[in-house]
Amino acid sequence: MTESGWSTWPAPAKINLFLRITGRRSDGYHDLQTVFQLLDWGDTVRIRVREDGQIHRLASPGHDVPEAQDITVRAAKALQAAADCRLGADIAIDKRIPLGGGFGGGSSDAATVLLALNHLWRLNLPEARLAQIGLGLGADVPVFVYGQNAWAEGIGERLTPIQLPQAWYLLIDSGVHVPTAELFQSPQLTRDQKLVKIAGYVSGSLLDNAFEPVVRALQPRIDSVFTVMAGFGKVALTGTGGGCFLRFDSKEAALEAQAGLPEGYRSWVVSSAPESTLLQALRSA
Repeated sequence: MTESGWSTWPAPAKINLFLRITGRRSDGYHDLQTVFQLLDWGDTVRIRVREDGQIHRLASPGHDVPEAQDITVRAAKALQAAADCRLGADIAIDKRIPLGGGFGGGSSDAATVLLALNHLWRLNLPEARLAQIGLGLGADVPVFVYGQNAWAEGIGERLTPIQLPQAWYLLIDSGVHVPTAELFQSPQLTRDQKLVKIAGYVSGSLLDNAFEPVVRALQPRIDSVFTVMAGFGKVALTGTGGGCFLRFDSKEAALEAQAGLPEGYRSWVVSSAPESTLLQALRSA
């Protein structure tokens, strides 16, 4: 706990090491397979408990989402309602994860609010209940609630923890916000990809993303990342956003690739994480 009652909590980013669409569901959603790799880098969420039951988000530089629409505010209110809690909270986000990049920033922020407030409000709700609340906010929230690298199926909610080798990643923000709904509606999207088994993924050779050809055709700025950076390694798209990444065995190799990135793109060299840094923070709280 910091001065004036504020506490600070990490909200780690993620990448999808691969993403396949294996069918369309009767409810209009799509079945998919993906692997979530958590990263040792992300946003910071600051929380101060209120006694009056009000939920407020303080304005933060680079985070201009209206308060009523902010997923962290909706997460706090959903938890409050589920637990019939009379306490409230002030929430502030130090944003590093780019919005709309496919790095999970909003979902991770929401999960951090759920887990931190569950602790601060002393609700003692189990992870499974928090994940259920999180799923109502977004399909990626549960993986951040459980805090484990995971194999995911369904719409991304069926999670199986998976051990992944340590790696370094060059994350590239194209600066392009890709509308997810537009991608799913594209006639160029392949919706019947072959199912992959976890055992077949252990080699880590898959870095394909079903949305890559659609995104590259729609967004020349993203396509140029794939073209220019191909000499440094396999470029991959993460999630359904405009963010890309390259995977390396060493930090030095990642930094060398970063130096070859054209001007005008934001980028970060980050490490993989064996588990969410938020879980570590909760254990020491």
